Amino acid sequence: MGIDRGTVIRTIALVIVWINMVLTNYGLQPIPVVSEDIIAEILAGVVTVWTWFKNNYVTVKGKQQKQVLQQNQLIK
Repeated sequence: MGIDRGTVIRTIALVIVWINMVLTNYGLQPIPVVSEDIIAEILAGVVTVWTWFKNNYVTVKGKQQKQVLQQNQLIK
């Protein structure tokens, strides 16, 4: 079972945004994908919430998935 495409894309986006935030905070040139401080902060917030939402059981469907995983003893 491999990593799905959505997980890879979210992970890459999260890494780029946080690298830009760190570079900007230390006064270094950020990756050219994001040029403004405010854009970097907004993207960091969006990607953080998106990643949290997609990887946690917060929706009805997610809670159902968690129940199935627990019933099959795949998670605690």
